[in-house]
Formats: sequence, C-alpha cells, structure tokens
Amino acid sequence: MKVLIARLNHETNTFSPVPTPLEAFGEHGPDYDEAAYRANHGQRTAMAAFIDLAQARQAALVTPVSGWAYPSGPVAADAYEQMCARIIAAAPGCDAILLDLHGAMVAEHCDDGEGELLRRVRAAAPGVPIGVALDLHGNVTQAMMDNADVIVGFKTYPHVDMYETGDHAGRLLFDMLDGRCRPILAWRQLPLMTHTLRSATGQGAMRAAVEAAGRLESQGLLAVSVLAGFSLADIERPCISVIAVADGDAAAADRAAAQVAAQIWDQRDGFVYRSDPLDASLARAVGMAAGQDRPVLLLDHGDNCNSGGTCDTTAVLEAALAKGLGGILAGPLCDPEAVAQLIAAGVGARVSVPVGNKRSLAHLGIHVRPFVLDGVVRTITDGQYRISGPTYTGMLCHMGRTAVLDTGTACLVLCERPHEPWDLGVFESVGQDPRGARYLLLKSRMYCRPVFVPISAGLVECDSPGATTSDYGIFPYRKRARPLYPLEPALYDGR
Repeated sequence: MKVLIARLNHETNTFSPVPTPLEAFGEHGPDYDEAAYRANHGQRTAMAAFIDLAQARQAALVTPVSGWAYPSGPVAADAYEQMCARIIAAAPGCDAILLDLHGAMVAEHCDDGEGELLRRVRAAAPGVPIGVALDLHGNVTQAMMDNADVIVGFKTYPHVDMYETGDHAGRLLFDMLDGRCRPILAWRQLPLMTHTLRSATGQGAMRAAVEAAGRLESQGLLAVSVLAGFSLADIERPCISVIAVADGDAAAADRAAAQVAAQIWDQRDGFVYRSDPLDASLARAVGMAAGQDRPVLLLDHGDNCNSGGTCDTTAVLEAALAKGLGGILAGPLCDPEAVAQLIAAGVGARVSVPVGNKRSLAHLGIHVRPFVLDGVVRTITDGQYRISGPTYTGMLCHMGRTAVLDTGTACLVLCERPHEPWDLGVFESVGQDPRGARYLLLKSRMYCRPVFVPISAGLVECDSPGATTSDYGIFPYRKRARPLYPLEPALYDGR
C-alpha cells in the first residue's frame, strides 16, 4: 500500500497587512519529501498521526510537503500553486491520501484554498479515498465536502487535539479501505459569524455544541465536528458549520448535522463577543492585581498574532503605562528595525528607540506612529526555544533575533518575526521570569492560556485597534453573503 500524507496549514485574515509568501511556511519555507516526514514524525500534528497509522500498516509513505504559516494576509499565488502542485503530482498511483489542512486558507487568486486543492487532488487520483483533518476554525465549503471521503475537525480550542484528530480521520479512512465502514458525509452551515473568543470549547455555547457532537459519536456516528469558522476573511461565508460522518446511512448523517446546527442557532448569541472599552479593562486588571503575588494577564486580542495581527501595535502598552501600571512584561512584539537597533547598541546600553506600529493599518482607518521608549538593553538571543506543551509539544520555535528592552516600568521582548506566546519559553529563553511580573501583556487570545493561566492571578481581555479587533465595523467586507448574524438579523431554516 502506498499512502500520500501532506500538511498545508494557513488561517487567512484577508484584512491583515502581513504578507504570506512561500518563505512564511516554515523557518525557511515549507519542508519537502523526507524533510516533511522528519518535521512531523514524533510530533503532535495531525500529519504525525497519519504517519503513525500508515507505518503501523507497513505502508509506503509519500510526504511531498509540510507547510505551516502563522495567520496573516492572503497566501501568495505562486506559493499556493507550488505547494499544491507537489501534492497533486504525488497523488497518482497512491492507494490513500491523508491531508492535514486548516480549512480557512485564502490565496491571492482563490478564496477557497482547501476546496480547490481537494478538487485538483480528486481529479489527479480519481477513486482514491481522501481523508482530511481540519482546524476547528475552518471555513467549510461545498468543494471541500464534494472532494473528500472523510473530514474530521479539532474538538478543542485552544487546540490540543491535533494528533487525536489526525488519528480519528486516518482510522476512518483505513477502515473504509478495509471494508469495515462506508463513510457518508452531511453538513450544515449557518448564517452565523462566530467570534474566536466565543469558540473556546471549555465554556458556553461552543462547549455545548462540541458536547452534543460527542454524544452523537457515542451513539454510533463515525464523526461529528463543529467548525466554528474564521470570520476575519472576506469570503462568501466565513461561518460556523457542522459536519457529520455516518456509516453507510446518509439519513443518519443528515439528522446529526441538522440536530447540532439547530442547537447552535438556538444559542447563537453565545457565539457573539462584545468587548469592553480598553480603559475599563485596564481598570479591572488593576483591581485584580491588588494584593496578588502572581501576574495578571493582559490579552491584547486586537492584535492577536495567531489570527493575523501584525504583532506590533502598542495601544494596550501605551494605555497601561499612561494609567500608571508597572511591573509589565510584554511580548513578543515584532519589530525587526528596533531589534537591529538594540543589537547594534549591545547589552547594557541605554537607548531611545521607536517601537512598534511599523505596519500600516490605514486600510482599516487606523493611523498610528511608533512609540518611542527609553530603556536599557538587557538580553540579545537568537530567539529559539522549544515548546514544553500542551500545544505543539516539542516543537522548536523561531522568533528571529530577539532582544529585551527594560524601561524600568516595562520589559519588552522584541523579535524579528510575528510569534504567538505559545510557552513560558518566550520569556525564559531571554532571561525573563514571567512568574515575577505584575502584569503579563500578551498578544494572544487563546493559545497562551493553557500555559500562562496556571501561573497567573487571572486574565483581562483587552481590545485594541488592530487587524484582529473585535470591532467588526472597521472591516471592509465586500464578498460576504448577507444577511449574516450578528452583523445583520438573519434567519436559519435548518437546510
């Protein structure tokens, strides 16, 4: 048996000014062939699970590409075509195809990155079963449904079940090949744009939806996935979906998808996020910090790196300093120019440096200037550390060259590449102890929580002007369908 296994992950924020060239899909671009295998084997990705399942069957593996990029603007057309071409070229002659995809990729020339890829793969290898693992924030399309035999999405956010999702999808596909099941898919997509901060699977309406999906699986469905969608994409339907997979029973799959979708619609307000003014959020943080010996987390979700933020805005930092907050440890903040200046000055030097706000957000009506800060250069490193878990456990991270600027009231970790604070290593690798801060200012929504919440006194969500602000009114949507809740009143008839 010959099995094609590949990974291509990108969540596209079409409003982000951060470009997504081929080089973004890895430290120096995507991994190919043997390097793609090595990048995943033994890790906690869906592709790693595919590899383990195929090797357990002593199958011959073809791993043409593994590419993962931070959320950012539309994928460059040439990058998309090059990575897709490698997968398509490897498909003929294979007995099974397993793809680790995101589900919300938009390329410069194609709004449905995954659907178009799957269509091409199906055409290149007609009749070959295709199994897909999707991120919980995938924007599902009919082309994706039409060109895959098995689709399973993550059940956790923050995502800690990537490997388990790959194992689930892969087992179903191999069971199909062995004649032990006959997967049939059904889906529903609701006219509902969910907010990332309301797609956490440990609370609220999203938790209820995922639990409903799990109950249906325990009652005999092969898989039921709730895909929250990614609303910061100007495509026709950046909306929540439900995919059900039944064993040879189309009616059962359809009933399951309809049942979970109806529950979601009944609880639709639970997927809507309404942020507080920044000043009120900071006032709450001050009260929370009183008498505590652990840091309060300030989560700057208006510039969330892992939703396509520029990772360089300073609105929350400026407001916090103006309000008199001290003992702040912030980062990572992406500013290659500032990093170069700190490196040139050297450790121990006192500098005055313009920080942040280097990427223009004028297309969103946001006009800012760099924030000039005076401080001492404390540390300079290569910006590498390894994640201890639970998300992407063991993965080697590269922030680019990294430096720490200490202003006396705030320490800033400045790096060359946008970077999500996955791990305490973001700070510990540059000699900073996050446990000793009074406030930890992180450009994150969810991924920081499994690691940073346990060491904190609590968290405050801070909205700010940026490419991931919760104020959807600033985004110039042109392609999306109307009406979509909550931007307009909408009806859902269950179809």
